[in-house]
Amino acid sequence: MIAGAFFAVKTSIDKALTEAGRQPSDAALVAVSKTQTADTIRPVLAAGHRVFGENRVQEALEKWPSLRTAYRDVELHLIGPLQTNKVGDALSLFDVIETLDREKLAHAFVKAREKGASLPRLLVQVNTGAEPQKAGVLPDEVDAFIALCRDELALPVEGLMCIPPVQEEPALHFALLEKLARRNGLAVLSMGMSADFETALEFGATYVRVGSAIFGARA
Repeated sequence: MIAGAFFAVKTSIDKALTEAGRQPSDAALVAVSKTQTADTIRPVLAAGHRVFGENRVQEALEKWPSLRTAYRDVELHLIGPLQTNKVGDALSLFDVIETLDREKLAHAFVKAREKGASLPRLLVQVNTGAEPQKAGVLPDEVDAFIALCRDELALPVEGLMCIPPVQEEPALHFALLEKLARRNGLAVLSMGMSADFETALEFGATYVRVGSAIFGARA
C-alpha cells in the first residue's frame, strides 16, 4: 500500500514536470518520514527511493542509523526547526539542512566547522507569509541574511525553502521564493507538499516534500 502510494506520487511528479516543460531530473522527491517508524519507511526504501525528510533531530537519531546500515546511499534532509544545542547531532546525521533561519544558528554552524565538523548543504528557510508563529527569514531580510551566511561566514548555502500559509494561494508564495532565489543566484528551491507539489513544480521547485500522500495522514 505504501509502495503503491509512493509510485503514484512519483508518477504525478513526472507528469507535472513534463507539463511544465521540465525534465524528470530537474526535481527530486523528499519523502517526509517524520512520525513514521522504520517499518513503514522500509517499503519506500525497498522501492528504490533514497531521499527522506525528518522534522526532529532526536526522532531521526532513533531510527535512521540502523536504516542507513542497510541503505548507505540515503540522503537525509532536516526540514524542521533546529535548536543550536542540537547542531552537533544534526551534523552527524543530515546531508541537507533546509531550516537555516537565524543568525545565531548560522554562527553555530561556523563554530562547529571550526571544531572540525563537516557542514551539510544548507537551505535558508523563508517565512514568505510573514507569519509570527512560523520560523523563517522575512522576505525583505533574505538578501542580507544570504549575504551574511554565504559571503561573510562562507556557509554552503545552496537555496531556499518555504512553507506557505495554509489559507493562502501557494502559487503566490512559490513565485516569491523563486524570485528571491534567482535574485541571489541560488539554484535549489524546496517548496510544495502533498497538497500543492504540482503547483510548486510549475514554479521551479527542485525539491518537493511529500509525506501524507505517501505514508497516509498522520494521527
